[in-house]
Amino acid sequence: MATTQNEKNIKKAVKSSSKGKSATKTKTTAKKTTAKKRTKADKPVKNTLVLVESPTKAKTIERYLGKGYVVKASMGHLRDLPKSQFAIDVDHDFEPKYINIRGKGALIKELKKEASKADKVYLASDPDREGEAIAWHLAHIFDIDASSDCRIVFNEITKSAIQDAIKTPHPINIDRVDAQQARRMLDRIVGYKLSPLLWRKVRKGLSAGRVQSVTVKLICEREDEIINFVSEEYWTIGTKMKHGKSHQFAGELTHIDGKKLDINNGGDAKKIQEKMEACKWLVKDVKKTERKRKAAAPFTTSSMQQDAARKLGFTSKRTMMVAQQLYEGIELGRKGPVGLITYMRTDSTRISEQAVQEAKEYILTNFGDKYYPAKVNVYQAGKKAQDAHEAIRPTSVMLAPASIEKYLSKDQFKLYQLIWQRFIACQMVPAVYDMIAVATTNQAQGKKVKAGEFTLKSSGSKLKFPGFMAVYAGVEANEKDVVLPELSAGDEIKLTKVEPVQHFTEPPARYNDASLVKVLEEEGIGRPSTYAPIIETILTRGYVQRVSKSFQPTELGRVVVEMLKEYFRDIVDVKFSAELENELDSIAEGTLDKTALLRNFYGPFSETLEKADEAIGHVELPVEVSDVPCDVCGRMMVVKQGRFGKFLACPGFPDCRCTKPLLRDTGLHCPKCGGSIVERKTRRGKSFYGCKNYPECDFATWDVPQAEKCPKCGSLQLKHYYRNGRGILYCYNDQCETRIDNPINKELEKQQKKAEKAKEGKNG
Repeated sequence: MATTQNEKNIKKAVKSSSKGKSATKTKTTAKKTTAKKRTKADKPVKNTLVLVESPTKAKTIERYLGKGYVVKASMGHLRDLPKSQFAIDVDHDFEPKYINIRGKGALIKELKKEASKADKVYLASDPDREGEAIAWHLAHIFDIDASSDCRIVFNEITKSAIQDAIKTPHPINIDRVDAQQARRMLDRIVGYKLSPLLWRKVRKGLSAGRVQSVTVKLICEREDEIINFVSEEYWTIGTKMKHGKSHQFAGELTHIDGKKLDINNGGDAKKIQEKMEACKWLVKDVKKTERKRKAAAPFTTSSMQQDAARKLGFTSKRTMMVAQQLYEGIELGRKGPVGLITYMRTDSTRISEQAVQEAKEYILTNFGDKYYPAKVNVYQAGKKAQDAHEAIRPTSVMLAPASIEKYLSKDQFKLYQLIWQRFIACQMVPAVYDMIAVATTNQAQGKKVKAGEFTLKSSGSKLKFPGFMAVYAGVEANEKDVVLPELSAGDEIKLTKVEPVQHFTEPPARYNDASLVKVLEEEGIGRPSTYAPIIETILTRGYVQRVSKSFQPTELGRVVVEMLKEYFRDIVDVKFSAELENELDSIAEGTLDKTALLRNFYGPFSETLEKADEAIGHVELPVEVSDVPCDVCGRMMVVKQGRFGKFLACPGFPDCRCTKPLLRDTGLHCPKCGGSIVERKTRRGKSFYGCKNYPECDFATWDVPQAEKCPKCGSLQLKHYYRNGRGILYCYNDQCETRIDNPINKELEKQQKKAEKAKEGKNG
């Protein structure tokens, strides 16, 4: 059977990762040649055990290494500080007390058995500080000398990268281990010393984190800005214009008598409108320029999370989870598991020469020499970047997203396509636009208008050469050209419409996943590997909540932040946290001792803790009383904040443990039984709408019910939102004529058929 083009590309991509191998040689010839060239020093140890973190990665790597190698997964950390005690001896140079993690005994026993059979053990955990610490703990468990050549690292899971790593083992980097231990112990000190204070002063079950507290403070401060924002009125004046028989084009009033437009009320706007309508207009100036738009740098962890949030609607946690899968390896049919991207925790924009060359070949072959720059595009990393790893890129550009789409889940495909396109684009020439700027001024019957000189600005743009935007295939290149008619200075212009528009200044937007990650990076809070865990932690602890994909502080979050700001200023100080991160970097570089850092932090912190314990009284959280009576004792239930959002609880707890979901009444009526439609939430916090009479009535929908009835049949209307934010109205009544040819109808029918099939399968 003939091999498809996609399979050829996959085969070529997998083969290209092996260095120095000739594609024309037969397997027998290749083996003989290799055997002749191999010296005693090159011969692999007969039985070699390679320890990685995840079973998916183990499967991929074992395939690349072949016979003589056994690859096993440690499933992350096997050794850590115990949860039941502080476990740091502050009186003896902050000596940590590590134990084997409970529940990992069977795995440790199994790995020790494998290690006893091996002549050599290589520790191949991830190439970051956390991975270095895992390797150090594994060395302790398996009695391996950490100063021996026992550590191997690789930035991508490809055959060439794995084989190169095996050839160049090295000792464990103790400085990087110390940096991870220092971070772990700092977090333990804050968490285990400050959390009990919150238990005593606020409520049981609370916990405080070093970096998480700063993040909650940033969210609270943004919320305060929004609450305290005073909106101001302002007006703009837009126009529609024509030159002769040309098409209409837009213009906007920008200056009056050379001064920038500043209109604060509708009366002034109306007067200006009347004067403009009485004027004659001439083209004052026409400027034609060429603008180049350069491609963005290849992804870092931060920029990947931001782009995935903006373009795909992914949370940071979801992005990192999918990226991990792409890094560790995806089954590509008969080719087996293949690592599709390089390591996903990085702050570098650096690209290897091999990857640059591969991108060059792909661009020249698929787009032509006009799309490849005369000089290779190089991107500078930020000042705070550690530059330990390459940028996030595909391991092989030959694995184009479309060619392997059938092997990927929807999320995997979307994120891989985003990474692949960004990488190819970053090595292409800029997009070129033809720009035109037209200034139009007024003239009244050939005489200067007494009211002043008005200046209108119009701008047009047209894509002249797509450059890097050609790789986005409509995803990024969806900007429409704005074409102006051919104009010259002195041409007469007719105003067909003058339209004053009222506006109000708006407060800053709440942080979402993209903007929060951006500010954490800019302020130096945390590092690439910590952004997603920070966000998940503050959500889980109930300090913030997601509202329409944005973060909003809870009352609990506000109370805790205010307490920390008053008594533990350093803990929630942005600059202090950023300096602490820099000091952790210094430990990793070997220029600072971890014990000195811990001692300098612990002394002032413990003193502040004692003073705060004496000064702070019991803090009463504000109680929101509902109008819903408890079904058990009849008391009015109160609103509580839990892990999955707000809920109703009986104030008689613990004597009465009655709880109910908190339902928001939409004021609309159920189309099935006439009951109230209420907003509910899933365990993950996603909103949906259903009948208050559930389970007697099963009406439920993800789409938002609308107050306006269907204009044709008077039934309930719903609004469906797509991932790109676009919304579309449709009638709930599937017999309504408005449902015919409605784009959403097909999607609803598909969902209905899918649900029916699932139901049939369950019943069958």
